[in-house]
Amino acid sequence: MNLLILENCLDNTAFALLLVTTLVYWVNLAFAGRFAAWGTLGMGLTNGTIAALLIARWAEGGYFPLSNLYESLFFLAWGLTAVHLVAERLSGSAWVGGVTAPVALGVTAFAALSLPPEMQQSAPLVPALKSNWLMMHVSVMMLSYAALLVGSLLAMAFLVVTRGQAVHLRGSSVGTGAYRVQRVEPREPLAVGDGNTAVLTRNEVALTPERLTLAETLDNLSYRMIGLGFPLLTVGIISGGVWANEAWGSYWSWDPKETWALITWLVFAAYLHARITRDWQGRRPAILATVGFGVVWVCYLGVNFLGKGLHSYGWFL
Repeated sequence: MNLLILENCLDNTAFALLLVTTLVYWVNLAFAGRFAAWGTLGMGLTNGTIAALLIARWAEGGYFPLSNLYESLFFLAWGLTAVHLVAERLSGSAWVGGVTAPVALGVTAFAALSLPPEMQQSAPLVPALKSNWLMMHVSVMMLSYAALLVGSLLAMAFLVVTRGQAVHLRGSSVGTGAYRVQRVEPREPLAVGDGNTAVLTRNEVALTPERLTLAETLDNLSYRMIGLGFPLLTVGIISGGVWANEAWGSYWSWDPKETWALITWLVFAAYLHARITRDWQGRRPAILATVGFGVVWVCYLGVNFLGKGLHSYGWFL
């Protein structure tokens, strides 16, 4: 079979598997975990399919497949599914697949269905990319993005599960059992009837012990995934600086990509610092991680699409 035909079959298969797997995870959430094993199987098959696709690209081009947007998107999807499998193994929660599978599906759909054909084709490397740093720097950066995105998604799931209430999970930053505190704040009085002076006051509905346990699991797992992604991001930025000096004669040139990589690093450094700060457990770090989710996408895709800087794909221009 021709490698191009094989690659086309593999990327379509990965998309189909993720579509079915996403539906399975959502049904699993709706029916209390009856289909969890099928979701895990789907993510495992997707991970293997994308790995086969990347290996085929490697064989076709003769270099590690991270030279264009198509390849990097599929590498990111592979990283998302790999980190998902680790997170799911650690927690066993159906929420992991419920939030990560749709994002992996979106990344795969964008790569396979939205990119112009010329951006999907393998092409010879430009001189600056003919370096061993291509595998080292880009792969580490993409894995860091995958871990940070999964951690941020779990933080967002935490906010959904806790319904925005001020739930503080003390001690969870070190991965141990947390001392849970739920602060219940009264709402504004609610007027009843037209012209009546009678008012009703009510408190927020208290979270059940099951929801608090789930919130603790999501919060702790989010911290672990971001704790994995942050050092990878640090190594990726440092290796990128070394490669930049080798290729362009400068460790740091304030290229838009470099600037946003630094912003991403600062956001998640603030998150990790917040986790060890008194009275900053629970909702506040989760909000920081949610901000980080958007910052990662700006760093990865946003600045690249503007057609400016040394890392640009220039698609929009």
